[in-house]
Amino acid sequence: MSPARTAASTLITVAPTGAETAKADVPALPTTPEELVETAVACEQAGAALIHIHVRDRDHRPTLDGAFLKEAVDGVREATDLVVQLSTGGAVTDPLDKRLTVLDADPDSCSLTCGTTNFGDGVFLNPWGFMVDLYRQAQEREVVPEFELFELGHVHALRRLIDECGLPFGGKVHVDFVTGVPGSMPGTPQALMAGVAMLPPEVTSWSATGIGRAHLPIVAAALSAGGHLRVGMEDNLMYAKGRPVEHNRELVARAAEIANVMQRPAMSTTEARELLAIKDRRTR
Repeated sequence: MSPARTAASTLITVAPTGAETAKADVPALPTTPEELVETAVACEQAGAALIHIHVRDRDHRPTLDGAFLKEAVDGVREATDLVVQLSTGGAVTDPLDKRLTVLDADPDSCSLTCGTTNFGDGVFLNPWGFMVDLYRQAQEREVVPEFELFELGHVHALRRLIDECGLPFGGKVHVDFVTGVPGSMPGTPQALMAGVAMLPPEVTSWSATGIGRAHLPIVAAALSAGGHLRVGMEDNLMYAKGRPVEHNRELVARAAEIANVMQRPAMSTTEARELLAIKDRRTR
C-alpha cells in the first residue's frame, strides 16, 4: 500500500499508559495487569486494532522487568485479538541494555525510535548502535517494528537503517510520527506533512500521534492525507477543555467516529495484521 494513497480503512493504535504520568496524579491511568486487560478489551470494542504497551510494576512505576512485560503480553493476547506492541523506549532513564531485553516477552510488534530526541526536560537516548542492534534482533525474532519518528532527522535515519539492515520481518515498513513532544517536532499539520513528504519509498503505511492539544489537529491531518492514527492517555489526558479523559476507550471511540465520517472506518484486527505483516502468535 503506497503511503501517499488514501487507505480504505484506518488503523487505530491505542497507547493507554506511557511512562511519564504518575498513577497518583491520574487514577484513571491503567497501570495494573487487570486494568491493562480491561482497557485492551474496551478499546478493541471501540475500534482499536493495535495496543502500544508501557508496563508498570506493582507500585505503578515504569518497569522493563521481563516478568511484568510477559504478563502484559500474555494477558492482552488471551483477552483480545489486538496486535500487541511493546515499547522499547521504557522511561527516559532506562539503560540501553535493559531496553534490548524487551523482545524476550515475545510481542507481535515493538517500537523502534529512529534517533535521540529532546523529551521535555530530559533526553530520550537512541544512538545508532542501539537502533541497529534492536532492528536486527527484531528481524531475527520475527517481530515487526514500528519506526517512531519524533524529528525530521529521524526520517533520514530510517532511510539509513533500511539501507544497512534491509526490510523488517514480513517486508512491510510502518512508521508513526510522534508530534508535539516538548523539544521535538511540533504537533502541526505542516510539520507532519513535511515528514510524510520525506518518507522513503519502502514505507508501506504511516500513522501519527499528536501530544496534548495537538491530538485533534493531527488526527484530522493524518486522516486527510491517507495516514493512520495513534491515540491514548500516554499522549493526551484531556478529552476537551476542562474535561479529563476518563478511559482510553473515549479517545479510541472518537478517533473511530472521525475516521468513519471521513469514510475511512476503523480497521479490524485481521486487516491490521495483514497491513503490518504480523506473525500470528495467538494460540487460542
